[in-house]
Amino acid sequence: QLQLVESGGGLVQAGGSLTVSCTASGDTRCLATADMAWYRQNPGEEREMVAAIFRDGRLYVDSGLKGRFTISRDSSMKTMYLRMESLKSEDTAVYTCKSETYGYWGQGTQVTVSS
Repeated sequence: QLQLVESGGGLVQAGGSLTVSCTASGDTRCLATADMAWYRQNPGEEREMVAAIFRDGRLYVDSGLKGRFTISRDSSMKTMYLRMESLKSEDTAVYTCKSETYGYWGQGTQVTVSS
């Protein structure tokens, strides 16, 4: 089993930056073969994929967020990051990480951007 825990969320002013992290524990041997992704969701809205990082090193960032959001992973493959810059009020959401390959979700971290 794999446990994913997000951290780093909080309140930030519009135009500011924030990095959220997703740290894996448990059976982390599988992480080297796992595609991972960040999602975000607001109450009453659909969850949307923000960015993904694939086992072969390819990166994906939603076209509307390119240039502001960056996804990365540390060399141990146990922590994934989402760097968010020039934040806007519409970026306010719960950000959740997911192991796309194995179907595990974290519990989410709230990011609130004040205008």
